[in-house]
Amino acid sequence: MILNLATPVALLAILHASEVRPNFPPCLADNFYGIFGQQSVFEISDFACLELLPNSVAKGSVVPLYLPENGPQQLFWIQESSIDNSLRTLEYGAEVANFVDWLVSDKRIAYPDGQTILFEGGKPAPVSLVYRTSNSGVVAAADQGLAHILSTRLPRFWRALPTASPVSYLPVPETAIERVRNILVSLRFDALVAGIVGTDAQGHPIPYERRRNIGIAAKWLKTQFEDAGAACSFMPFSEGFAPNIVCRYDAKTESFDTVLISGHYDSRGSFGLERAPGGNDDGSGTISILNIARRIRQTGITFRTNVELVVFAGEEQGLLGSKAYTKELRERGANIVLMIQADMLAYHVSDEPPQLGLAQFIGTPEVTQLVANISAIYSPELTSSCMDMNIRVSLVESPSMNRDTLQLTSSNVQVQVRLIHINPLSGLTMVLAVADPMYHNSWDLSDRPGYDLNQIRSICKVQFATLLHAAGFDLPEGVNLEDLEELD
Repeated sequence: MILNLATPVALLAILHASEVRPNFPPCLADNFYGIFGQQSVFEISDFACLELLPNSVAKGSVVPLYLPENGPQQLFWIQESSIDNSLRTLEYGAEVANFVDWLVSDKRIAYPDGQTILFEGGKPAPVSLVYRTSNSGVVAAADQGLAHILSTRLPRFWRALPTASPVSYLPVPETAIERVRNILVSLRFDALVAGIVGTDAQGHPIPYERRRNIGIAAKWLKTQFEDAGAACSFMPFSEGFAPNIVCRYDAKTESFDTVLISGHYDSRGSFGLERAPGGNDDGSGTISILNIARRIRQTGITFRTNVELVVFAGEEQGLLGSKAYTKELRERGANIVLMIQADMLAYHVSDEPPQLGLAQFIGTPEVTQLVANISAIYSPELTSSCMDMNIRVSLVESPSMNRDTLQLTSSNVQVQVRLIHINPLSGLTMVLAVADPMYHNSWDLSDRPGYDLNQIRSICKVQFATLLHAAGFDLPEGVNLEDLEELD
C-alpha cells in the first residue's frame, strides 16, 4: 500500500455483506456508508480499528482515502449491471476501457493484484478512482459539481451511486422480520384475493409522447392515479429533477403501519442522446402500479393498513428520489411493514417463458420468499428466479438503516433473466443477468419483440396479491366474490 503520510487520509473498508454482523466493533458500525450490491462500505478513521476487522476480510479490501484540504468530497460507488454475454459487444468493451482510461489518465494510481486502486500522489485528482474490481469501484469527486462529469462518462450498463456521510449501521429489527414470517406461515390461497387481482390488469404502456418531457409525465401520472381514487401529492427533492409522486390510501381504522409498492418513472437513453422513452425501464413498473390503483377503485376495497403507491424520479442518477423519500419517512417515524420495488417487468427472450426475477443478494430474504410463494399461488404461469441485482442500494432494498436508508423489510422485483431456477432461497450461487438489448437505450419501446404485456399483467397480480395479504383488506358492504367476477 502506497501512502504519503503528509496527506490527510482515512481508510475505506469494503467488506462482503456476509461479513457484517450485528455486534460489529463501534469504530466500524458508527461509520457506515451503505450496502452496494454485496459490499458493505465503512470508513476507518482510527487505524487501530484495523485490528478488529474479521479474519475473513480479503487482502485489498481496505484502501486509503485521501481527504481534500478545502472541504468534503463526494464518493460514488460505480457498478456494472449483471448483463447477459450477448450484450458484451466489442463496442461495449471499448466503452468500458475508455472509461477506465479516463479515470486513470493522470497516472497517479496503481493496480496491485488487478483489484485495488491506490493513489500515489500527495493530492487526489478532481475525479479519481479509489478502488476497483472487474465490475465495480469507488470514485472520489473533489466536489459535487464534478458528479455531472462522471455521469456523462459512464458506460451504458454502469451506474454511479452517490454516498451520504457515514452513519451508524443498524440491522433490520427482528420484530419486523418476524411479522413477515408470520404472513409466510399463514399464507394460503384466498379466493377473494384471486378475484380481486385476477383481472385484465395489464393496462397499456404510457404513450411515448407523454414521456418526452418528464414534467408532463409527472402531471399525467398524478392525474391518472387521482382519477383511480388515490390521494396523491408531488414530493420535490432536488432542483432540476422531476418530483416523486406519492399516492396514499389511509387505513379504514387508525394504523401506524404502511405497505408500500413502488417503481420509477424517469428513464435513461443511449450514451449521448436525450431521447429516453423507458418503455421497459421503468414504464413497465409504472403501468403495473397504475393498474393496481385502477383495480382498487374498481373493486372499492379498503385497507386495514395504510397503503402507498409511489413512483420515484431521479432513479437513473443514483436512486436520488427514493433516498429523499426514505429520509422523509425516517423523520416522521413511519413504520414500513413491507415494500416491493418493481422495475423492468416487460421483457423476456423470445424462446423463454414469462418470468419473475427476484433479487438474490438484496432485500430481506423473508420478503423474497413471500413474493415467490405468492407468485406460485396467484401467477403460476410465471417462472420465478433469482437475480444478482448487484447495483441496487436505496430505501427499497438496503437491509440496514441510516439517515438515507430506512429500516425496511423489502424485495426487488425485476425480470430479463436468462438462467431459470425455482426457489430463490435454496442457496443459489448462479448469476442471472439482464438480457434486454434495449436496456438503457433510446429505443426502449413497448412495440418491439420480447416486450410482453401479459408478463406485466402476471407480475402485477403478484404485487397486488402481496399488498393484499400484507395490508389486509375489506370489500364494500354487500359485495362478494360473485360480484368481483362480474367486474371482469
